Parts: sequence; C-alpha cells; structure tokens
Amino acid sequence: MKNTSTLLSSVQLGPYTLKNRIVMPPLTRSRSTQPDNIPNDLMATYYAQRASAGFMVTEGTQIEPRGQGYAWTPGIHSPAQIEGWKKVTQAVHAKGSIIFAQLWHVGRVSHTSLQPNQAPPIAPSAITATNVKVFIETGPGEGALADPSEPRALSTEEVGELVAMYAAAARNALEAGFDGVELHCANGYLVNQFISEHSNTRDDQYGGSLTNRLRFLKEVVAVVSEVVGADRLGVRFAPLFASTDETRVYLGLVEADPHHTYIEAIKVLEQAGIAYLSIAEADWDNAPDLPEPFYQAVRAEFSGRIIYAGKYTVQKSVDILSKGYGDLFAFGRPFIANPDLPERIANDWPLNEADPVTMYGGTAIGYSDYPRYQE
Repeated sequence: MKNTSTLLSSVQLGPYTLKNRIVMPPLTRSRSTQPDNIPNDLMATYYAQRASAGFMVTEGTQIEPRGQGYAWTPGIHSPAQIEGWKKVTQAVHAKGSIIFAQLWHVGRVSHTSLQPNQAPPIAPSAITATNVKVFIETGPGEGALADPSEPRALSTEEVGELVAMYAAAARNALEAGFDGVELHCANGYLVNQFISEHSNTRDDQYGGSLTNRLRFLKEVVAVVSEVVGADRLGVRFAPLFASTDETRVYLGLVEADPHHTYIEAIKVLEQAGIAYLSIAEADWDNAPDLPEPFYQAVRAEFSGRIIYAGKYTVQKSVDILSKGYGDLFAFGRPFIANPDLPERIANDWPLNEADPVTMYGGTAIGYSDYPRYQE
C-alpha cells in the first residue's frame, strides 16, 4: 500500500484550511438546464457527492453569452444562473467542503450557432482555431462536434469591456455563494489566446511583445482580485511542451519557448499575490512529464499554493509533493467515476472506471449514479 498520509494531510489555501490535498478539478459535463444554461438540482447532487475533496473547482462557467464554445455548459452571467449555482454551493457547504467557480471564456473556440445572433466568435486576432472541435446542439438534447467558426478580432475598447465582464462574473460568483474563483487561462481559450504568439498578432498594447501579450491576463487578475480578494483567487495554465495528433479534448498551444512564456506569466501572478496556481499537464497516453527545470522554476517564482493535474496517479502526486514542487493534486477522470475518491485513496480501494460515452451531456446516468465503495 502506498504511503498516502501526506496527500491526506490538511493544508492552508488562502483563508481556508483544507481537509486534504486532493482536488476535484474543473470538469466539463454539459448538464445545465436548457434553455439559458442554468445550473440545476442534478448538478448540486453531483458536486455534493464529491465534497470529500479537500478543494473543488467547478466546471468552466462562461462569463458572458459569447464565452460559450460547447452546448449545455453553464453560465454565471444571468440572475437565473446565479440562483442555480446557489443550489450547488449550498449542497457542497452542507458537506463541509470548499468550492471555487472557474470563470471561462472560450474566445475563438466557438461556433456561430453558439453565439448571440449567430455572430462570429470573438478573439484577440481573426485567426481560426485549428486542431480542436467545438460541440454544438443539433436538436433538443442532441449534439455533434464541429469545426470552430472564423473569429473576429476585438477592438482595444472591447478588450477593456471584457476585463470588466470578468469582474462582473466574479461578483456573481460571490453572490452565488462560492468561496472564491479560478480564472481559466489554459487550453487555448480566451486568456491563453492573448498570451500565445500563435493566436495574438495584435499591434496595440495587448499584442507584440510577451509583456503586451500578458497584459490581458494581468488586467483580469487585477480586477478580479479587487472583487474577491487575491487570497481567494486562483489561475489555471496548461504549459504544453509537446503536443499530439490524438483526437481528444482541446489541449491548447505550444509556444516556441514555453518555459520562458509561462515563467513570465507566473511572475505576473506572484506580483498579484494570488492564492494558487493550477497547472494542467499534458494528459494524453504516454504524454511526457513537464521538464524538471520547469517544476523547479515554478516553485522558485511562485510563493502561493501550486496545484498539479493531468493524469496524476497517487504515486506521482506523493513524489511531486515530497520534492516540494506541488501542494495539491487534482484527479479528473477518477473523480468523475468515484464520488468517494479520497476514501478510496486512503484505504487503497479499487477505482471505478469512467464511461467516456456519458462524459458530456445527458442525464444522471454516468453522472450522479457512480457507486461509492462497498466493503
């Protein structure tokens, strides 16, 4: 039996004392009520079932109607959505867990059918996303994968308006009862599109040099910190050092110098004094670990808590924790299929396998019906 006592130890995260270091990360499940992408009782049940996690982050929740790239994902921009999320936060708090809302805007990774008035998606630059599919509704409860639509470039003024939308979404998250928020800045979505040399060819203050490409991130972090407090804010990155041709959920973009790009981005976060940095590693089959010098540099530059995710095993988590590189560890697919994951890890009980067919959209089947372990 692996020594899991370190993973099961309590840890401080901002103002919160977490009961263990096991995290339920953001997991898109596309179960919101239609129309209007409203969180519901089924979602509240699902999150409450998994509240033995030391820390939970919701699925990505779009900050405005244009922020949606997949059918049936929840939003956090309307009064009805805020009311729906209250069911989730109350259910999780009743079980004694801490939950942050992940604020999401997909930018160019969308389709005209998902956009208000079938308009083109918005992006830093008018460059269509490749190597990615979006998920569109083809009928009630029916959907299909599609190529992203060609986006339109945002004006400088519109970029400022988007920064304000992040602040508004953060206020909505607090109203809904969340303990804090995480900014989705990974996987080739809007904030990542500003950071990346592949998707940002702007010639204003948001484009060109790396400092300029990091400006949108810096401004969003600043305004959201003002709303929720830096000690209740996290940021998620996916610093890819390699990619894959495997057909799968979108990974994002590989920069020419990922180490430099992301260490500079992390310096921005350190300066802002945020509570944590969440790093999603490559998670396709046989994907390489991040380079050792990168793990070391992340720890050297960032003084807050560091969460790692991406096909992590208990053993890899214990190893990274013992080296001092990470503090908390997120288990995605295992949490989908094992609502009692921390107990299973503590007792070395076998794990249920996640059913890929019921991952996105649908009913309680493959969502809230995974069994707890019976001795």
